[in-house]
Amino acid sequence: MNIRSLTRGDGVVIGAAVLLFVASFLATFDGDGSDIPNAWDNLGLVMSVYLGGIIGAVLIVVARALPQPRKVVGLDLGPLGVALTIFSAWTALWTIFDPLGAFSDQFGASDVGAGSGLILGLIAALLLAAAAVAGPLVPALQAALIPAPRPAAPQPYGGQPQGGYGYPGAPGAQQPAPQPGQPYGAQPQAGQPFGGQPQPGQQPQAPQPAGDFSPFWFAVPVPRPLFGEDGSPTPIAELAPGTWYLAVEQRGPNLIAQTQDGRRGVLQDTSGIQRG
Repeated sequence: MNIRSLTRGDGVVIGAAVLLFVASFLATFDGDGSDIPNAWDNLGLVMSVYLGGIIGAVLIVVARALPQPRKVVGLDLGPLGVALTIFSAWTALWTIFDPLGAFSDQFGASDVGAGSGLILGLIAALLLAAAAVAGPLVPALQAALIPAPRPAAPQPYGGQPQGGYGYPGAPGAQQPAPQPGQPYGAQPQAGQPFGGQPQPGQQPQAPQPAGDFSPFWFAVPVPRPLFGEDGSPTPIAELAPGTWYLAVEQRGPNLIAQTQDGRRGVLQDTSGIQRG
């Protein structure tokens, strides 16, 4: 899981879920007695409004942080979580109109109104549902919750990047840097040792033209899908903010990017990327 892939909308979802949890311990309704129940004294209320919304928030956050989409009984975690938050808000709204519920025999209807637990729970549930629905739609909520660290000073291509978070060439990674004069990803020519130096008595081979594109490191501002080079509509990976990736080729407006584990794919949305 990568918490750097969380957005501001996910932050609002987390905050609303915490507020909903606090509201579950407050009084369900106002009454003239000292033994006023809270949501945990009513199983139907706590499961539908409070735990339903909290579980929905957890599913939304987990779906965002996972590198690959996950499903439960054939349903995506994210949409399932959004549906639970909407159900929580809907139930909280109607519970306000009937705060007594199962306690109608214990308290008189004339002196009972919605308590602080129901009022705060309704506010939290509405905020939670609004953030869950608007998160993928509102640009301000799509920004990264934890900003990506600034890149180190740009290194000459072929040099070893130093200190940058997530660089494939950082300690622990096993991705070799391309040799000068050799296109990225190309293999040494027959009869030529690794590194591109000709053996004595052999004619050096002319380097292939590099064209106008030079590979560079970059980071994305928000999670971006990486599609296969075969044109498949299903993403093969998700690029996360705060991690550096290597752009190895440009195809029209798209970039061919390589992840730390060596997978290559097409980045279709290149808006706002940060070059290293």
